[in-house]
Amino acid sequence: MMFEKQTLHGAYFALAAYLFWGFVPIYFKLVDHVSPWEILCHRVLWSVILLIGILFYTGQLPALKVNASVVKKLFLTSALLSVNWLVFIYAIVNENIVETSLGYFINPLVSVLLGMIFLSERLRPMQWVAISIAGSGIAFQLIFYGAIPWIALTLGFSFGFYGLVRKNLNLPSVSGLALETLLILPFAILGLLWFSTSGNMDFGAVDRQTDVLLIMSGFITSFPLLCFAAAVTRLSLTAIGIFQYIAPSLSLVVAVVMYNEPFGLDRIITFTCIWIALVIFSMETLYYHRKLAMRGTANA
Repeated sequence: MMFEKQTLHGAYFALAAYLFWGFVPIYFKLVDHVSPWEILCHRVLWSVILLIGILFYTGQLPALKVNASVVKKLFLTSALLSVNWLVFIYAIVNENIVETSLGYFINPLVSVLLGMIFLSERLRPMQWVAISIAGSGIAFQLIFYGAIPWIALTLGFSFGFYGLVRKNLNLPSVSGLALETLLILPFAILGLLWFSTSGNMDFGAVDRQTDVLLIMSGFITSFPLLCFAAAVTRLSLTAIGIFQYIAPSLSLVVAVVMYNEPFGLDRIITFTCIWIALVIFSMETLYYHRKLAMRGTANA
């Protein structure tokens, strides 16, 4: 009974996180008159303030003390996170939410591919099939447009590499993100100073709504992360994997229905390839883990 209650709470937290991430393009659309670089700087600044506040309130500030080798790796994760955030903001501001959705759909497959390349993980036959089908969808975009979908690939690979590096750091989500944003903070402050001295700063110069929205960027960043952290401690990674498709699905709906972004035959073909790949990947993963569980029960 206790386990079922914990699982149910985990599902609620996961649902809250991915629903929030799915609708987050609406927030960035509200500030699309601000430079993506300035939005990024504010996102870092206000995230640091909020996260440090949370760590102080919960008595977890000592978690910020890490050794030099961890800090070196955090510099890399901070850079990857910055790239991911900037490209995501740039895409939304420039009316390309559909491609951000594509990027996060391919992310699970990218993670599997990176695991094979850098962690010597062996891909099972059906995983190869899934990646091949997804690759065909990307190749179609290349042939159709004569250019690679760089936004989707940058988002997918930057977050994939981010997860790869963070995998072995064993840092809690809140303190880990606090450390990463602290490392970026000096650059964010320099960026805001440059915007201010050059007269290009929108914060404090447009209207009060813009100021409030930019300050809220810390909450926009931290709230879903806290929900996700709470979900991870209560659910299996397989269950979390199923929930993760909610966000890009919602973002796609938001893009097409709310902002009338084009979703023609070319994108339908690409997304269909990705969706087929994800169905194969998810079903194979569920079957594989169920098989392992049955084998473990039999051995016991």
